[in-house]
Amino acid sequence: MTGECIILAGGLGTRLRSVVADKPKCMAPVGDHPFLYYLLHYLHKQGMQHAVLSLGYKSEQVISWCENTTLPLRVSFTVEPEPLGTGGGIMYALPALDGNEVFIINGDTYFDADLAVFHAFHEASKSPLSLALKPMQHFSRYGSIELGDNNVITAFKEKQYCTAGLINGGIYLTTADYLKSLSLPEIFSFEKDVLEPQVATGKLYGFVSDTYFIDIGIPEDYEAAQKVLQT
Repeated sequence: MTGECIILAGGLGTRLRSVVADKPKCMAPVGDHPFLYYLLHYLHKQGMQHAVLSLGYKSEQVISWCENTTLPLRVSFTVEPEPLGTGGGIMYALPALDGNEVFIINGDTYFDADLAVFHAFHEASKSPLSLALKPMQHFSRYGSIELGDNNVITAFKEKQYCTAGLINGGIYLTTADYLKSLSLPEIFSFEKDVLEPQVATGKLYGFVSDTYFIDIGIPEDYEAAQKVLQT
């Protein structure tokens, strides 16, 4: 299994400003540590050896914390010269990788999926790009994802209330070569400009993991993280 990942941590975090002012989301305090601390320790536990942080807003705070903290794995940094979108941030970080295969992780999400099992699923499906999906009940904040035979993703549905469904868990597995082959613009959305168009290929696969998931992008879930991640 690859031991490298890109962590997307360049967003502005505007919805979290009411409780966490002047910090990038990954630096939002959870107990005695920033959220990023828990994410890096999760990744180390899962076998990651090298994380590339794709940074933008308040990047100096993240870099300073990393340089003054004993980290469980090697960390590199790329800083966007301007906001590049989730997709542009990924592409800008690719040259910092040592290898080709890479996990991509949302820096404001903690999803306790088993990455070795996810990798085995990805290899077995021979997919160029796979997503980790979280089953969820009674939600309207997220769009839902439909699966067909053999866990092929058949549709991304817009946000609406669902009694039960699958959501994008914010963990992806692909290769730098595959992403470079798509001829993408400098600034783009990974979700809208890569994931959704790839549905038509029939080669986009979803790995379902019903494990702990929290997205700290809104104050309510940020408060929930305070109770769980410290335990």
